[in-house]
Amino acid sequence: MAVVDEKKPYKLRLLIEDYPYAVDGLEIWDAISTWVQEYCAIYYPSDTVVASDTELQAWWTEVRNVGHGDKRKEPWWPEMRTIHELTDTITTMIWVASALHAAVNYGQYPYAGYMPNRPTISRRFMPEPGTADYEKLESDPDGYFLSTVTNQRLTLLGVSLIEILSRHSSDELYLGQRESPEWSANEQALAAFERFGKRLEEIERLITTRNADHRLRNRLGSVRVPYTLLYPSTSDIGTLGGLTGRGIPNSISI
Repeated sequence: MAVVDEKKPYKLRLLIEDYPYAVDGLEIWDAISTWVQEYCAIYYPSDTVVASDTELQAWWTEVRNVGHGDKRKEPWWPEMRTIHELTDTITTMIWVASALHAAVNYGQYPYAGYMPNRPTISRRFMPEPGTADYEKLESDPDGYFLSTVTNQRLTLLGVSLIEILSRHSSDELYLGQRESPEWSANEQALAAFERFGKRLEEIERLITTRNADHRLRNRLGSVRVPYTLLYPSTSDIGTLGGLTGRGIPNSISI
């Protein structure tokens, strides 16, 4: 969906320019990457320090050989010997545990909350031509479709689960927020984190502006619902919860 282009922002050119996930996601990725680089630079001023950190190397050995033992011999593993390998790895982890999850999770209920859009299971195989079921499918496709999906009780359970998964808690901590302002005494780290939060709030304003641009048809779609799944919600402090369809949690474990 993108090709390397040194002249473009983030050195990538999108093959589909009006692609909300990619446009918003690249900005979020860059903000995370910048924050990680600034933070790591405080403690890892050189590649030598990375390579000689015994705790860091022990952690990476465990990640590769224990946590992903079935993939430990794959050629794509970073060696964890340089600052670039460290920051790129951490950026990827933060992205997966925050923005990527938000993009695939918090939009579930608006679509799947209407069960016919995405039934949890089909209880019949596709009918073969010449059978009685195939004749029913041809004569009453809607009725036959409804006969294949779950009963009311299981449907309610499925929709309820999707609703729970799609909710933010009222005390959600979003990307760029901290529960305690005393999480670090390092002034450089605190200043870098403050810049990270301000950048995310700037991205919020950019997303709002893009969603108001009617030339960008893919940001609203045919149902006129704006794309907000990568809206950080960093500017919302402990007041936003429920089925909002937006907000990137500081982290997720599921």
